[in-house]
Amino acid sequence: MKPITTYTDYRKVIQDFYDEKKRSSAFTWRDFAKSAGFSSPVFLKYVCEGKKNISRASAAAVAAAMGLVGFDSAYFQAMIAYGTAKSDEAKKNAFEEMCAMAREHKTRILGDNEFDYYKSWKNSVIRELAPAMPGAKPSEMAKACKQLISTDDVVETLAFLQKMGLLEKDYNDTYRQTDKAISINTTDALPVAARNLQRQMGSFALDAISLPLSERDMSGITMGITRKCYDRIVKALDDFRQQIADIVSEDGETEQIYRLNLQFFPLTERIRGGK
Repeated sequence: MKPITTYTDYRKVIQDFYDEKKRSSAFTWRDFAKSAGFSSPVFLKYVCEGKKNISRASAAAVAAAMGLVGFDSAYFQAMIAYGTAKSDEAKKNAFEEMCAMAREHKTRILGDNEFDYYKSWKNSVIRELAPAMPGAKPSEMAKACKQLISTDDVVETLAFLQKMGLLEKDYNDTYRQTDKAISINTTDALPVAARNLQRQMGSFALDAISLPLSERDMSGITMGITRKCYDRIVKALDDFRQQIADIVSEDGETEQIYRLNLQFFPLTERIRGGK
């Protein structure tokens, strides 16, 4: 089986363990369930299929049945806490605990840097701001931000962006982006971090309503639609985002950092055409 920190989904760990045992023996789901203390012979099979969940109380027994000990067992149990978390906040805290455990064990979780990038607005803003202020000190970058950010936060953010390979610094203390656009590996945890970032940016949009019309543009449409219409609008929004990215890439210069939020969401329950 692969190293435990290459997983973030405990169901995949169980499935991979079963598949590996099955290839080399007459191992069955019944054998597996019995060794983990479950009366149902197909309980763990249902877990892998997403039909059942493992409780935290049963986590240690399942880990023992797979021969996981020490750090591997503790990490697997933390994965269950992450997988069974009910809210984004609980899920984020559980994932951060997994990352902390991995760092203590001198290893890292696949996608932990990507998770850290998306969980705070500071990373995307400083990534754009630093190259636009050649030779600027972190304190000057902090003052340029409309949102409150300390000099220490800017220093920490710059170090993180360099570690991720998203920014490079030359001998003149000038930063440049390694790539204009970002392509980041997808992990199970990224949607949680992305939603957190969207909440932050959404709150900033509320604050921006008070800005002069010459500095911001906000409008909206309230509409009644069908599912077919919804799919067409989502496709149009995707095309529009790409158009905006192309315009920014072609311009190539920065005078100010802006955020564009595209928000399209339901205001009622479905009233026709579905259960």
